[in-house]
Amino acid sequence: QVRLVESGGGLVQPGGSLRLSCAAPVSFFSSASMAWYRQPPGKERELVATILPNGFSTYDESVKGRFTISRDNAKNTIYLQMNSLKPEDTADYYCNRVLDGRPIYSWGQGTQVTVSS
Repeated sequence: QVRLVESGGGLVQPGGSLRLSCAAPVSFFSSASMAWYRQPPGKERELVATILPNGFSTYDESVKGRFTISRDNAKNTIYLQMNSLKPEDTADYYCNRVLDGRPIYSWGQGTQVTVSS
């Protein structure tokens, strides 16, 4: 069973930045498509960003231009650089491997991001 470990969350003021990390001991990580999801309080989990093995990335419209997903294949880690944070970005953030657009592993514990003044 793959254990995904997210970290880097915290409390930040609107307009601030955070960098999330996800350690993913996935076999053949370099050939895996990976993604960040988030679950706002009281809402369903939603896809935030995806990165393909070739580095191509896609984003939800709500974060485009503010968030950047990246990967370090040598460390089996993906990152989410979040800038210009807004209160509506408040959520628990999770990573997962995706296949045919769907997450395939059990969810990790996530990392909590709170944007508030």
